[in-house]
Amino acid sequence: MDEKFISETIKPLADTFDTAAMTRGEPGLPKTFIWRDNEYEVAEVLEAWKETGPCRSGSPELYLRKHWYKIRTADNMVMTIYFERQARSKSQSKARWWLYTIE
Repeated sequence: MDEKFISETIKPLADTFDTAAMTRGEPGLPKTFIWRDNEYEVAEVLEAWKETGPCRSGSPELYLRKHWYKIRTADNMVMTIYFERQARSKSQSKARWWLYTIE
């Protein structure tokens, strides 16, 4: 099955976040989110990984940049979504959750 590149924000629904993950300092994967006016429910996490990147001020340290999740929705769609730990810009300060691809 081919992946379709999307790269659009998703809107997590309030009170559906994984609070156990948040206690570990990770983003709380939303159990339900809205994309293009449709509601999707996360049925299963197929895979999870993290992306690091170098310090932007020149030090040799690595920083955690994104948390990635390959999920299966309740209607059997496979999606890759991610959480950006730092907003891309001030105008997108609330856009932290993104839909990357759909299979």
